Amino acid sequence: MNRRQLLTTLAALPAATQLSAQSAPKFHLRSGLVAYSYRKEFTAKSMTYEDLIRKIADWGLDGLDCTVYWFPDTTPAYLASLRKAAFKHGVQIYNAGVRVQLCQPTPELQAAEFENIKKWVDVADRLGAGHVRVFGGQIPKGATEPQAIVWAAEVMKRGAAYAGDKGITLGVEDDGGLTTAAGPTIEIVKRTDSPWAGINADTGNLRNNGYAQFETMLPYVTSVHLKTEIAGVDAKKEKADWSRLLGMLGNAGYKGFVGLEYESDNAEANVPRLAAELHTVVRKLSA
Repeated sequence: MNRRQLLTTLAALPAATQLSAQSAPKFHLRSGLVAYSYRKEFTAKSMTYEDLIRKIADWGLDGLDCTVYWFPDTTPAYLASLRKAAFKHGVQIYNAGVRVQLCQPTPELQAAEFENIKKWVDVADRLGAGHVRVFGGQIPKGATEPQAIVWAAEVMKRGAAYAGDKGITLGVEDDGGLTTAAGPTIEIVKRTDSPWAGINADTGNLRNNGYAQFETMLPYVTSVHLKTEIAGVDAKKEKADWSRLLGMLGNAGYKGFVGLEYESDNAEANVPRLAAELHTVVRKLSA
């Protein structure tokens, strides 16, 4: 290469770099599947977690949100075998969904629920999961929502401190009861006031104006459940725009997993198709 050719090549480098940056994917999201999608198969014992891990790998998804309700046991041997199966298939177990109800009105009940959190955080730690999902719980009869938020935040604070010592984040899901809407769900996390506390944002559980409520939760989101439907401004369910939701997450600076959670019938027929859709959308938007 002569001097003129060298100078021409060097002059073109900044433009090429700029073009590459402009065409590079914008976000850093990863696709996952929530095991709850196959709740009927797990309940009927026609599917194991090892079966599901193989499916996730075949579909090209990145991770598993392992709803723990159907674990055959939580012995170290079983958890080690599950972790090995995930590693072997290139699947990350990133979240553990557990039956924890944060809102407990007495110190004794709060202490008991904290022990429940500790048990499942230890399980998540053995699995290599960096996140545990919990529920807000029901508002006790005769109590007000502000009271319930204080009780839930007290348990969440203790749980987040324990989880944080293991490098695990505790995420409260917007669901029924106390966390039906974004507002109280956010307030629990704000009152917890811990870097190890966040929201497991479920896009399909919000009862009305789903996109707007989802947007208010974005600064606190630590994991995501992506549903096929979302509530419109009139509270009626409509087809969820996954590109829009993932774009909102990416623009808010969220980097992490978005897990498909399928709640309708015939998962065997529909989940593979939806998993392919999620894989395509995530790859289109992410590095």
